[in-house]
Amino acid sequence: MEKYLVAILLITNLVLPAQTPVQNFKLTNVVDGSVVSLESYPTCSGLTIVFTGNACPYDGYYTERIKDFITTYQGKIQFLLVNSFQEAEEAADKMKDAHSSWGLPVPYLADKAQEAMVCLGAKKSPEVFLLKNMNGKYTVVYSGAIDDNPQVASAVTQFYLKTAIDKMLAGQKIDLPMVRAVGCSIRKK
Repeated sequence: MEKYLVAILLITNLVLPAQTPVQNFKLTNVVDGSVVSLESYPTCSGLTIVFTGNACPYDGYYTERIKDFITTYQGKIQFLLVNSFQEAEEAADKMKDAHSSWGLPVPYLADKAQEAMVCLGAKKSPEVFLLKNMNGKYTVVYSGAIDDNPQVASAVTQFYLKTAIDKMLAGQKIDLPMVRAVGCSIRKK
């Protein structure tokens, strides 16, 4: 009986994050100094939060793919880049420089208190969280890896984030709501 209870608890813990509303958080956009929160986007269908950094090589592998996502889903999904790293090369001024070189037309949010990281349970960079807007409250419907090949975009066979976004926008069930992210670990303060 105990092993069944443990199994149920493990399954429940894996399923609950995809059904639980996300607590609002407010972070500073290093690009223009504005404060951005989930409440800043009350009418969009969804948000994709990408935990990223300046120095992790895995983030560099995904820059062009993220740029393609932003273009493809413009007007449908808002993308937010969030940096929760504590290292000196991840300071706000360095974040602003990195953002300029990437050419990504989305906010780059400093999460130095790691509020968003803890709220969403992010552990890696890059790691994505697709949030669906449900009457002004956001709920995680997908989290984890962007796709199945961080280093070679042309060799990707599983487009996890794209599939999740397309299904969410079509009002369909997301079959794979969580896939382990591969990248650099974000250390807690």
